[in-house]
Amino acid sequence: MRHLAALLGLGLLGCGSEFPAPDTNPPAAPTENDPAFSVRGAGWHIVGNAATPSQDTMSLEVFFPPGTEFVDVWVADLPVQRLTVSNGIFVGDIDISGLPIGSYDALFAANGSDVAFAKLPVVRSAPYYVLVTTDWDFSDPGTNVLDYQDRIHDEHPEMRITHFIGPYTFTDPTVLPARQQELVSWLVEQRDEHRDEIGLHIHPYCNFVESAGLTCVIDQSTTMAMDPTGYTIKVEAYDRQQFGILLDHASMLFETNGLNRPKTFRAGGWTAGIDTLNALADKGFTADTSALNWARIEEWEGKELYRWNMEHWASIGDTSQPYFPNTSDPLSSAAPNSTLLEVPDNGVMIDYVSLTEMNGLFDANWNGEPLSTPATLMMGFHPSKQFSRGEGDRVDGFLDYSDARSSVSHLGPVVYITLDELVAAYR
Repeated sequence: MRHLAALLGLGLLGCGSEFPAPDTNPPAAPTENDPAFSVRGAGWHIVGNAATPSQDTMSLEVFFPPGTEFVDVWVADLPVQRLTVSNGIFVGDIDISGLPIGSYDALFAANGSDVAFAKLPVVRSAPYYVLVTTDWDFSDPGTNVLDYQDRIHDEHPEMRITHFIGPYTFTDPTVLPARQQELVSWLVEQRDEHRDEIGLHIHPYCNFVESAGLTCVIDQSTTMAMDPTGYTIKVEAYDRQQFGILLDHASMLFETNGLNRPKTFRAGGWTAGIDTLNALADKGFTADTSALNWARIEEWEGKELYRWNMEHWASIGDTSQPYFPNTSDPLSSAAPNSTLLEVPDNGVMIDYVSLTEMNGLFDANWNGEPLSTPATLMMGFHPSKQFSRGEGDRVDGFLDYSDARSSVSHLGPVVYITLDELVAAYR
């Protein structure tokens, strides 16, 4: 036994020292881990960036059987470390900041044994950012879907939502002031209690456009010949100056009614043109997520919505990642670049994909190996009075899938983040 040999070599038997010093040479790996021991704290640890702190300390807990006197740990080629006993378990913090991105082994041995009782993986990886979003297509989404979001926050406490809110909540005459304030109070609670984000979503409803002092466009619909409500009109129907006016008006409505000034945006029908993006940059927005994985909305094939997105977001697909677009071409990342980060909606909305497809999109953007640079998956759903049980079940199923790879639990590289916070990771 290495324990006995170390004691004899150090002359420590019977001389008052309880245990020998840890052996610098690691033990042999076990053929299988000893089920009598339970180890917590190994696994995945994030290498951080300006948006996400590094997980540079591996905090270990070892639950052990009777007769265990001491436990030593070897991680990669780092110095051996002996754990200490606290509240009946062995614990210890190991500095892994010097380990670059990659996969490593941690060996755990008890009582100086020359065979480890456990071999566990330690993985250093860049973050896999998962963004959960909602698009308020309607002025009042209804109470049931708000209650649903409260529930998924409770059941998925790491999750954060970027709520893309429509300013027409405050210009639609059918939404009374008391109801407007109920919706505002709920949004503020989501922001303050769950660290959610309140962003901006615009379908150019005439009640909103006309309240900004502009003439409402009704003949550039994505689904019909004419739309006198403005709901299905392309956002790009408004030029850079006009859309700047709409952005200023929306921000004023948000602030007047008790919300923060929005910093991020998604266009209704994803129909943001280059004037839209430049107007967003003009007004200090930090990010847009209108670039659509258009092939996933095949339900609209044959309609202008599908044709427009297929043409304007031609190169956006399942694995498209954030970029700073060219100021003249929204699909190019060549200079000169906008200050606005474009984050492709590569996971589309849950309305258009099955749970199997959604989880497949998750896998398409992360293959299970350590990430050398951050990866991003954008997904979302439409909160409305028509929000279905099936849609909710798909969101729940996807969140279960993503939670099982959480960086907080060291099960994978997943980090839930809001869109505005994501920008720092790509600057």
